[in-house]
Amino acid sequence: MSQTLARNLPSVPLDESTSTWPTPTAGEFVLTDFQFDSGEVIPTLKISYQTIGTLRTSLDGERTNAILIMHGTGGSSTQFLNGSFAGQLFNKSQLLDSEKYFIILRDGIGHGQSSKPSNSGLQARFPHYRYGDMVRADYRLLTEHLSIHYLRLVMGTSMGGMHTWMWGETYPESMDALMPLASLPIQISGRNRM
Repeated sequence: MSQTLARNLPSVPLDESTSTWPTPTAGEFVLTDFQFDSGEVIPTLKISYQTIGTLRTSLDGERTNAILIMHGTGGSSTQFLNGSFAGQLFNKSQLLDSEKYFIILRDGIGHGQSSKPSNSGLQARFPHYRYGDMVRADYRLLTEHLSIHYLRLVMGTSMGGMHTWMWGETYPESMDALMPLASLPIQISGRNRM
């Protein structure tokens, strides 16, 4: 039986990755007086991001080819810019071909170049933030700054996968598909912890 199954599967080369991929463009969006779910307000909240590809617009003015990819805890947008990820996905004829799609890699609140206790001057006074705050800031980045109101795909790894589930619940009409990777749609606090 296993030989029959193997005969019917397509042949896939072991490694189609490349050491090159399209060069990203960096940007940032500054939100003023951002209110967190805790009620705390920060005067300026910076969300940094990188994009790859060209944003396309339909005749009726809608953005049509955007994909949002979100990192895990402790990560940043740069974690996706390596041969194992970008070299496998973003080149011509690959799954997330940047000639077809406009790829947005953002740094979530508290990560990468986005606002966090260590770069905001607030240190321990930085507002307590939760996943809902991070997703809401991302939504505002897309809608207010990039004028994107609909995504082809929302995708995330680990914590970014949890954010993906939240996108589906909070903004269900704003995407074609969700792809949460290495995550569950339930709270994990207390699990996988020592």
